[in-house]
Parts: sequence; C-alpha cells; structure tokens
Amino acid sequence: MNVTTVPLQGPTSAPPVASRLTRGEILAGLAARGAEQRDLHQRAAAIRDESFGRQVVRRGVIEIGNPCRVDCAYCPMRRSNNRDNDQFFMTSDEILSRSEAIRSAGIDVVLLQAGESPKAADRAADAIPRMMAAFGGDLEIILNLGSLSFEMYRSLADLGAKTYILKHETSSDELHYHHRFEPLSDRMKHWYLAREAGFRMGTGIISGLPGQDYDSLADEIVFLRSMSPDMISVSPFVPAPNTPLADFPAGNVDDALNFLALTRIEHPHALVPSVSALEKNTRGGQAAGLRAGANVMTVNFTGEQQDKYLIYGKDRFVVMADHVQRILIDEGMGSRGSLYL
Repeated sequence: MNVTTVPLQGPTSAPPVASRLTRGEILAGLAARGAEQRDLHQRAAAIRDESFGRQVVRRGVIEIGNPCRVDCAYCPMRRSNNRDNDQFFMTSDEILSRSEAIRSAGIDVVLLQAGESPKAADRAADAIPRMMAAFGGDLEIILNLGSLSFEMYRSLADLGAKTYILKHETSSDELHYHHRFEPLSDRMKHWYLAREAGFRMGTGIISGLPGQDYDSLADEIVFLRSMSPDMISVSPFVPAPNTPLADFPAGNVDDALNFLALTRIEHPHALVPSVSALEKNTRGGQAAGLRAGANVMTVNFTGEQQDKYLIYGKDRFVVMADHVQRILIDEGMGSRGSLYL
C-alpha cells in the first residue's frame, strides 16, 4: 500500500492564530497525562491540520561528515572523541549520489547534516550546485552544519541552500555552558547571523537534559517566542555511550511530546518534526509525535557511512522510508513535498 502524496495547496480557511499560553498553562501542559494529555495533543494536532492538512513533509537526510569541533557532553561525536571515532567526510560525488536516491524516492527536501567542521561546510558548498542541477532547481536544501562565519552562511545561501538549522538545545545559560561548554550568547549570535545571511531558520531543544525541570522547559517555550523560528524540534535526551552523560536516565518521551504540542499551539505555521529520538526512547514515539502536532519526518539516506555517524551511538534508531510509510498509513496521513517550492 502506498502513502498518498498530496499536492501543495493553500489553506481552505483562515489560518489559525498563534496562541500565547500563560506560564500556568505551559506548566500544566508539560505535566499533563491521561485525558489531559490526550486533549492537549488533540488540540495541537487540530491546529496542525488547520495550517497544513493531515500532511507530513518528508525530507531526506545525508550525514556528510562526523568530526566535530564542539565538545557537547551528550554527543559521542564530541571533539574529545574525534581521534577514537572512525572519521569520514563524503565527497561531492557521494553527496550527489545520495541526493539522487532521495529524488528517486519522490522527496524534494534534502537535509545535509554533519558535525561542526569547516571541511563539512566546504563539501556541502561543492555539492549544492550539482544537487540543484540534478533536481532541475526543484529542490529545497536544508543545512545543519553548526556555527559558521557570516561569509560562509551567505555563500551557502547564494549557492541555493535556503534553510539552516542551528539548534540551541537549551536556553538556560547555566545548562548550555555546562553541557556545550560554550556560552548561549555565542550560539544565538550565529543563529541570527545565518538569518541575516538570508536563511529560513530552524532551532531545537533537548528535553530531559540532566539539570532540567519543568520550569526550565517553560522558559524554553517563552524563549522561542522571541526567535519566531520557521522550524522547531524537540528531542528527548538520549544517554549515549562514550559521553559524560552516558549513565544518566533517558529523557521522558511524554514530556517531549507535551513540549511538542505546546510548541505547535504557539507556532501554528512552523515545521515541527517527529524526530528519531522519540522512537529511540519509546517504540511508537514518532507516531505519537504526529498525533501531538508534528508535520515533518526525516528519512535517512546516508548509506554505508551511517554507522559512523554516532549522534546517539551505534545503536541509534535509523529512520528508513518503509518505517515512515507504515506510520503515515497507520495514522491516516498523507505526505507532501517542500512548502517552499
């Protein structure tokens, strides 16, 4: 059975207006369980349906390199592990080959993702014009390559990439420095530089980080208001091997789903993915993400190098096309292409 591909179309009625929740409503939503949680998720999904219909944007990710300059305490690809990891960078030819596989799968959104490294950005810059040519220009390229210079952001945008993801992970100054060893202000400076360079901008947080509580998650909801991002993700914390946080408990998926739903209520027009970490922490987590208001799923096209991309360790959950297809069929949802082409 095939998933229905729904053609792009405008809203059939007036688009929903963003709600600004009180802090009490946010805290109650984060803690919601049982009937209260179902009501919250149904409200968020209804807002998603008003904005986008029961449609999910499929995108294909190519992980083009794994060395990283940052030493994030939660990531096995952290700088301290570079020497021990089996390092790789894809060539322009390899990136093009995988993008053609994405095109063959009927997907017109390609995400190039890597550890933070100038070399990965250079490889992306080499590949982008070739990818655009292969798709005849009918391609949305998203980049997730970390903090770069303004000149590199502008160059990548001029080449044809139009969306950039730079997750701040936590808006707590204390937690940010404790887990990323860099000031939050540095990360946000780069986020706004990328927007100034011409990108649509995405961000994301990790829920369930050690030291985080509902008050700090409520702060995240408020912090996102000032950013007005085009894409917002929430990933429950995944304790990964060979990291300082390996022995901490995994992030609660219900907390992440409630955060996702609250985000949808406050940002009705944002792209909100149902991420692989939901499935990693709880079987069925990605389907639950759609029921809570998500409208994006990402299929992995990294190929033979995917076992080296240790974002959650070697036993991460890798999302393949058949997994997404089964979820969409079960949830009675269709798929669509890029919102921006």
